[in-house]
Amino acid sequence: MTQATTIPMDKTVLGPAERLHPLYLITGLPQSLRGAWGLLAGSVLLASQDKWLIAVLMVAGFVVVSIGSLLIRWLKLEYRVGAHEIRIDSGWLNRTSRAIPFDRVTDVDLEQGPLHRLFGLARVRLETGASAGAKGEDGVLHTIALARAETLREHIRARRTGITDPQISAEGEPAPLFAMDNRRVAFAGAFNFSLAVIAGLFGVTQTMGDVIGFDPFRRVFWADLLERSEPLQRLVMAHQIVAFIGGSIMLLLLGVGTGLVRTFLREYRFRLDRTETGLRRRRGLLTLTDVTIPARRVQAAILATGPVRKYFGWRVLKLQSLAMDGGNGDHVVAPFATEQEAAAILGTVLGPIAPASGNWRPVSSAFVSSLAWLLIPAALVAVLLGMFSIQFAELSGSDAAPLAGPVIIWILGAASAVAFRWLSWRQTRFALDDRNLFVETGWWRHRRNILPVGKIQSVDIAENFWSRLFGVCTLRLGVAGGGGFSDHHIPALARDEATSLRAQLLS
Repeated sequence: MTQATTIPMDKTVLGPAERLHPLYLITGLPQSLRGAWGLLAGSVLLASQDKWLIAVLMVAGFVVVSIGSLLIRWLKLEYRVGAHEIRIDSGWLNRTSRAIPFDRVTDVDLEQGPLHRLFGLARVRLETGASAGAKGEDGVLHTIALARAETLREHIRARRTGITDPQISAEGEPAPLFAMDNRRVAFAGAFNFSLAVIAGLFGVTQTMGDVIGFDPFRRVFWADLLERSEPLQRLVMAHQIVAFIGGSIMLLLLGVGTGLVRTFLREYRFRLDRTETGLRRRRGLLTLTDVTIPARRVQAAILATGPVRKYFGWRVLKLQSLAMDGGNGDHVVAPFATEQEAAAILGTVLGPIAPASGNWRPVSSAFVSSLAWLLIPAALVAVLLGMFSIQFAELSGSDAAPLAGPVIIWILGAASAVAFRWLSWRQTRFALDDRNLFVETGWWRHRRNILPVGKIQSVDIAENFWSRLFGVCTLRLGVAGGGGFSDHHIPALARDEATSLRAQLLS
């Protein structure tokens, strides 16, 4: 039932019923496992308490129930492909028949996990305008033959747009719009080290280090590790700071290694091509994804970087689209590119990457002073507490002031916050030309948002009692689609300037 079938040309007739590939019973198991970590953890706990029979029965019962549910789904799911629509019938107790006209389909994406690639299968996801910005999916065929998936995609594209992207062999493919070789992927991984992973590992070592026997911040750990090198062992035992430095370096290396692994798994053989209707992106080591991004559905672009990346000339280009990518509208089309490469990509779908006039306008210095004045009263209280602590220590004959340390840490933290805000203010600016609004914000996480004026759905002026004291407000821009990174705003604008800019954008 999974071989390519003849598709009827009569728009009122559907093709024969087809089922998912029988190997769905295997490829569907990982999805079942993702929702059963609690049960598996409980089984491991029971096994550690020598209750092997109960643990085995729990795991065996879960496997039987999972395979049984997958078998029922496989038997009860059928799809029929016609000239102008696809119909998917599913369900056992509650039967659903979903018809999806091809002219309502905005995307046909193929995805291949490790098992799919091993057996020559693919997962097909159909998206319509109703699913833009939603977590659900309009139509998914979880496991069908790869050849059938490619035929179905081309059939839907041809009926929807009248354009068929020819299937070209790897040897005959034209040059990509953008691609990443293994060297660049590795370089990108070095920049993608995860501070969250480092913080998590640090927490684990401090809370469970004694249990798991891994705490690189203790001298005993390094003494055992360096037992064959007596000079290094004596150095570690004599100075706790050496163990702290060694533990920090180890966690940093683990964070960088984690970034490399994650980047290779996600961006391996990254390739971006220009098609008749938009962009086509392929990437992945274990899970290969093949995603199309219709140009007409792109709503905005974000060029992101940071101080270190910017110093070396690297950027990340993302597109905000009504089309979905893994459940959201955030599409990374250049994970590690120069500004010239990003400009070449953006020029094919949205327009220039920077204003032609270069007439950037800064935001108000109240962006910094409002935070500074907010922290000054608390800083004065901290100083007074510190002075009182020192006086109390002198009167009591103590060598240490109990509040001096926390006060110093707080003052340094407040000063750092103001310094970071000042650095961000220097990088925050905006420009408006005939077609696009350009907004740059941030220093540590620097972003340039490129918003086509015609795509802006709403413009809000937001202020609170503190910002009103400084005569500034925030201009928030509503753009359809997108996900976590699509917060578009211009901070610290004078009220009159914000009102004038809003009128220009909505005119």
